[in-house]
Amino acid sequence: MKEKILVTGGAGYIGSHTIVDLYNQGYELISIDNYINSDSTTYSQIKEITGTEVTHYNIDICDKGALEEVFKKHGKISGVIHFAALKAVGESVEEPLKYYHNNINGLINILSVCKDFNIDSLIFSSSCTVYGIPESSPVDENTPLQPAASPYGATKQMGEQIIKDCINKMNTKCIMLRYFNPAGAHPSGCMGESPINKAANLVPAITETAIGKREQLTVFGGDYDTRDGSCVRDYIHIMDLARAHTMALGHILSGKQKVQLDIFNLGIGSGATVLEVIEAFERVNNAKLNYTMGPRRPGDVPAIYSNYKKINHTIGWEPQYGIEDIMSTAWIWEKKRSKNSIIE
Repeated sequence: MKEKILVTGGAGYIGSHTIVDLYNQGYELISIDNYINSDSTTYSQIKEITGTEVTHYNIDICDKGALEEVFKKHGKISGVIHFAALKAVGESVEEPLKYYHNNINGLINILSVCKDFNIDSLIFSSSCTVYGIPESSPVDENTPLQPAASPYGATKQMGEQIIKDCINKMNTKCIMLRYFNPAGAHPSGCMGESPINKAANLVPAITETAIGKREQLTVFGGDYDTRDGSCVRDYIHIMDLARAHTMALGHILSGKQKVQLDIFNLGIGSGATVLEVIEAFERVNNAKLNYTMGPRRPGDVPAIYSNYKKINHTIGWEPQYGIEDIMSTAWIWEKKRSKNSIIE
């Protein structure tokens, strides 16, 4: 009998790719999404890749009653992977109350149902933003957390603390995955990052500019203390990220996790500057990008990249893709999704 897994934010970028990987590993899936920054057509893309129809519900996890009804309807659910959250750093600076309301209340409701329905496993989508502005990189799981550089980062710090405070009063085991910068698309070209709102992440902003949806890309800040003045980030391919969630889930469900709560970094262990990412896109896809240098953006960290040795040693996860794979798959996906879609 297949183990049943519920994914919140399953129509989103990371959630949808993780659902594909979970299906490939033999799990039964239930998805919840309220389509704030996603689209239900994602489920048809999942079906195109896996041949499987996703059971999905259009609900807001801040509505605890609606969330409970899904758990009641589906009987024994073995695990929850919790992605659903608002995630744009810049928007969180402009609308902090929106972020605190959604991200904190949603997590509290998820923990409540995990406790009430005796869920065995919880995988929490955390973020490298919990490290704030670190004194140096690479950062590992023992790097002291600095004050968050944005309200979004603060919601992830608070989310981790809430889980730490609550999990030992539950029958649920938990892994918190602190990931760096997810990018790229499914190798089939059938699915990738497709935000409803104007993309805030670098890679889709690059591909949208290259295809003509934007006149020009702005590089926010050219005067940071980095090798070329632009921000340094650790870019991880979306399918590497998806596989890490599946492996973390299996680690708990197989009984291999002896502690109730564990934390892992997810990155590829090296950083690329914004200008290096642009250069990689141009090189791999034989295209020139129209970009300009602009002022720093509030909430941005100058440089951060990961040490991922802990998850490698504990679970056996290792990244399989690099920055060139990210830029080539992202461009293939952009060309496909843009045939019938133009961002205003």
